[in-house]
Amino acid sequence: MNKKMGLVAAVLLAAGWVCSCGYSEDEWQAQLAKQHSLEAKNSELEEQLAKARSRADKLAADLEKMGVQLNAEGTAKQAMAKDIEQMKQALEEYRQRAQLLERIKQRFEVLRKKLTKLTNLGLDVRIRNNRMVISLPGDVLFASGEDTLREDGQKILAQVADVIRGDDSLRNRLYQVAGHTDNMPLKRTASVFHDNWGLSVMRARQVLVYLVTPTDAKAGGGGLSPKLWSASGYGDTDPVTSNDTPEGRSKNRRVELVLLPDVEEMLDLKSLL
Repeated sequence: MNKKMGLVAAVLLAAGWVCSCGYSEDEWQAQLAKQHSLEAKNSELEEQLAKARSRADKLAADLEKMGVQLNAEGTAKQAMAKDIEQMKQALEEYRQRAQLLERIKQRFEVLRKKLTKLTNLGLDVRIRNNRMVISLPGDVLFASGEDTLREDGQKILAQVADVIRGDDSLRNRLYQVAGHTDNMPLKRTASVFHDNWGLSVMRARQVLVYLVTPTDAKAGGGGLSPKLWSASGYGDTDPVTSNDTPEGRSKNRRVELVLLPDVEEMLDLKSLL
């Protein structure tokens, strides 16, 4: 019985470890489906717990009738009770994790709905590393090896800024503009960017500058608060696919607008670790 209970508890506890890692939307859905399936079995496990407790009590009573003195340490009854309590604790921890995952998923769904206009524009909006990310194609924003925004790139950024400005919860969040490149070295050895790190940083900066420039500026801008935005460059260190093909390298040349977790979200995610 102890071995069976230990195995069940191990399975339940193992189900929780994946929550501390970064997962795609499909992986989140698969994990939630698995947890819902386990949740359906809780009533059966609770019935088994009741039977185990009853059996332990009866065993203790029979032993006492036989004259066996059950001392305070290491008795069969206490060992059984300890296993039962551990299983009950594991079940309760599982329930709490499932509820927390549901709450986090609901937050992501709310954000996704608010950003529907961007997906309708053809932009990639997804959950990556536990954060909602708006991915902007680098080849549309910039010419090869350059950090000057193209006219088409400015139009896309203006539409993104319009969506964010139009929603209070989106407008008041913290964002990071993250620049990414493929793994091909810059063609110009004397480039002012020096390497892909430099290019990715400057591209992120240019996107940020446009987004926080007032909309009534001469060249236009996104009109977003500069206090809520930051920029960073990752070079070719964080690809979304292989750089072995032209198509893959094109996808890796991108600028991401990352919605940073607010205080409540950070507390929820921390509790999953």
